[in-house]
Amino acid sequence: MSNIIATISDIKNCDSLHIVEFIFHSQTLSMMSLELNENIKIGTKVKLAIKSSHISLAKNFNGDVSFENKLPTKVISIENGELLSSVTLSVFDTTLEAITTRKSIENMDLKVEDNITAFIQMSELSIVEIVND
Repeated sequence: MSNIIATISDIKNCDSLHIVEFIFHSQTLSMMSLELNENIKIGTKVKLAIKSSHISLAKNFNGDVSFENKLPTKVISIENGELLSSVTLSVFDTTLEAITTRKSIENMDLKVEDNITAFIQMSELSIVEIVND
C-alpha cells in the first residue's frame, strides 16, 4: 500500500456520489466515493492510500487517457520476481510502490532512473485518515 499526503481542494456531490479533488504539491488528484466522513472538508489535509497493484505505469507517454490521476515519477528500484515486479517510484517527496507483471517491465524496457508516468483511477484512491499538523 502506498500513501500520499494531500489537501482537499474541492468536493462535488450528486445524489450519493462524491468527487473529491486534492492538491499534492503542484498536482491535482481526484477520488470518487459513495460515502464521505463528515470531517472531510475543503482545506483538510489527509492521507490517501493506493494499493500497489492499482498503479499503472507508462514510459514515454504522450497522449490522452481516461485516468484522472497522472503523476510524473522517477524509478528508484525494480525488484523482479518470476511473474511480478515491484517498482519503487519517487514523486516529489513521496515514495510509491507499483506492482505489475515482469513481462510489462521487460516490454517497456524499464530501468532505474527512468522518468515515467504513474496512473491511478479515481475509484482506487481512498482517504485513510485526517492529518493533524
